[in-house]
Amino acid sequence: MGTGIKQGFERELVDLAISDLRLTKILSVNVKQGRKYSQILSSIREIGLIEPPVVALCNQGSEYLLLDGHLRIMALEEIKEKRVSCLVSVDDEGYTYNKFINRLSAVQEHKMVVKALKAGVSETKLAAALNLDVKSIRNKKTMLDGVCQEAVDLLKDKIMSESVFRVLKKMKPIRQIKAAMSMNAQSRYSHAYAKSLLVATPTEELASETKSKKISQAALGKHIRLEEETLSLNEDIRTLHDSYGADMLHLSSIQSYLKRMMGNEKIAGYLFRHHPEIHENFSEIIGIGFFKMHSVD
Repeated sequence: MGTGIKQGFERELVDLAISDLRLTKILSVNVKQGRKYSQILSSIREIGLIEPPVVALCNQGSEYLLLDGHLRIMALEEIKEKRVSCLVSVDDEGYTYNKFINRLSAVQEHKMVVKALKAGVSETKLAAALNLDVKSIRNKKTMLDGVCQEAVDLLKDKIMSESVFRVLKKMKPIRQIKAAMSMNAQSRYSHAYAKSLLVATPTEELASETKSKKISQAALGKHIRLEEETLSLNEDIRTLHDSYGADMLHLSSIQSYLKRMMGNEKIAGYLFRHHPEIHENFSEIIGIGFFKMHSVD
């Protein structure tokens, strides 16, 4: 009988004094000059704290360890807040939350904006909260209109400009997917690379009759072949990566067996006299060079 899924957080938020929180890292005062901090501060001032900080109860039982949310706490302190509602973790390993956290991807920002607008937050207020203009909010809201879901899924966690999605909209869905796969294969997510893919897109795969910059058929064919070969190579690399551990284990077992076998003078001598090419290959595998054998009848 299964034990069930272990719950990672307490069910209820806890209201804590900010002074009771123990920080797990020291932030430089220079972070206050950054755009991220400015957005967090503006957001808290305009619409309050959206995402609660994550804490864990210290062993002493009287203080809480702050696992995630240092910038939010700094912003709350700047506006003279004394208390904050926190999500309590049952695990105090801060790396769980911070190690793989990076800035939001364009798709994640889009979803956040759409969710806030659906919740009734006005465009003006949301723009003020994120320290952006209203036009930027509208662009984020409609960013994925015209982009197929498969392409979105391929790029949903990638850090890239919104302009990349504007380029993808000029392609038909099947070409959007190919372009997204090519970006992932090359780990290139710039607007310039997206434009190069658009330029190399056959007319029949464009979303409209509007043609991109002229390109010769020879150059177009070369670009398409390069894309296909890159995707194929990337798939081969993934396959090799998946099998590497098992292959190394097999090789180690084979090497150990060959060492024992070639350590037998009769076997090694026989191979040396009658099958020198096999003797040479086995010797290279086990890394012991050639045996100097005496003639054995």
